[in-house]
Amino acid sequence: MKKRFNVTGLCIPEKHYMVDISGKIKTIIENYIEPGYYFAINRARQFGKTTTLYQLENMLKEKYYVISISFEGADDLFISRDAFVKGFLHMVAKELKLTGIEARIIKDWNSYEERDVSFQLLDDKISTLCRDADRGIVLQIDEVDKSSDNQIFLSFLGILRDKYLDREKGKDDTFHNVILSGVYDVKNLKLKIRSDMEHKYNSPWNIAESFDMDMSFSASEIESMLEEYENDNHFKINVKNMSEAIYSYTSGYPYLVSQVCKLMDEAIWQDSRFKDKTAVWCEEGIRSAVKLMLMNRSPLFDDINKNIELYPDLNQMVQNILLRGKSYPYTLADNTVQMGVMLGYFMEKDYKVAVTNRIFETYLYDLFYMKETKNSEMADAGTIEKSQFIIDGDLDMNRVLERFKAHYDSFYGEKEWKFVEEEGRLLFLTFLKPIINGVGFYYIEAHTRDQKRTDIIVD
Repeated sequence: MKKRFNVTGLCIPEKHYMVDISGKIKTIIENYIEPGYYFAINRARQFGKTTTLYQLENMLKEKYYVISISFEGADDLFISRDAFVKGFLHMVAKELKLTGIEARIIKDWNSYEERDVSFQLLDDKISTLCRDADRGIVLQIDEVDKSSDNQIFLSFLGILRDKYLDREKGKDDTFHNVILSGVYDVKNLKLKIRSDMEHKYNSPWNIAESFDMDMSFSASEIESMLEEYENDNHFKINVKNMSEAIYSYTSGYPYLVSQVCKLMDEAIWQDSRFKDKTAVWCEEGIRSAVKLMLMNRSPLFDDINKNIELYPDLNQMVQNILLRGKSYPYTLADNTVQMGVMLGYFMEKDYKVAVTNRIFETYLYDLFYMKETKNSEMADAGTIEKSQFIIDGDLDMNRVLERFKAHYDSFYGEKEWKFVEEEGRLLFLTFLKPIINGVGFYYIEAHTRDQKRTDIIVD
């Protein structure tokens, strides 16, 4: 079977071109699994969480029994406490059959009276299971934020916390590790249910070890994936340069890395500009893939739209950073910064908050631009005059600036407000965007933004 780049669901090494994360998996085992820690892998959408759990499970099978379940599509589980207990018992039973654990242990797990269904029953079942097993048991729960507004799940976490504390005192048997995976951390799950200060900070998951591993891909890790692709396809590309260029656009965000590669491999190379599939692996090919990605809908971009509307403070902070050159100190003590980091939109750069990657920056600019252009004379002017700025594929930027100045004077010159950079940046983009739309691509030089300058790179 020919391997492909994958951007949906689980990535499997035998089927998909993947970055080799075995080193990261070994580090997780050494630093978190073997010491018996409970922890949560909270990362943004499509950041490789499910694939990480899958590979972790495969590495742990030799030494541990791994129970891997997901709350994806499990809405019925949270109708009532009885429904949760019975549903959890059923999901774990299915997984136990795959582990090779003794049949008598599975039979005992499944043996209970309907009248006895309660959290106390679940507590006792976990103790018996972990006491009778001849190996440690690792519980993985994916998509935990599907239960984000449910008190039943938080009560379940409280049971796991109490059993963990009793285990440390030598008073109980319980899972060797519990790993939760999702976008929102448990502190934020609590926040969704109760907004007062006490419940905001007293999480039932306060025994969890902080999971600080960088799950983004480095340029060298992208390089290892492209080397495998190059060998399978029997042609030569400049793997090092391509990896660094892809990283410069994506900052190693796993979905974006794979999507750029997938588009180049399956779509962009068929463009008449590229003579064959080898030729597409160049800077122009990467730009074309990024442009195509930004022109189409995806669950990741839909999520950005939703969250920018859902969190006004986050919306305002992003606009202040991108459009007004305002800088914020990077501190997770600030709820808005914390939210932006958790959703994958912010990162730390020189101790300041920065948008995670160039693709997100451009998408957000386009998002704000679209809102600005709905009733914009400046955008209409750019559209009408488009033909005079592009000649034989070359953009006459001097002419663009001249006409922008003329239209600015015409539309705003007599009004009683002065030109300010924070308004001018978006105003200029509303004029430029329709001119290069369909034939060009732009991004803002981030390092000049907080110097109150607008340096735009246009391809």
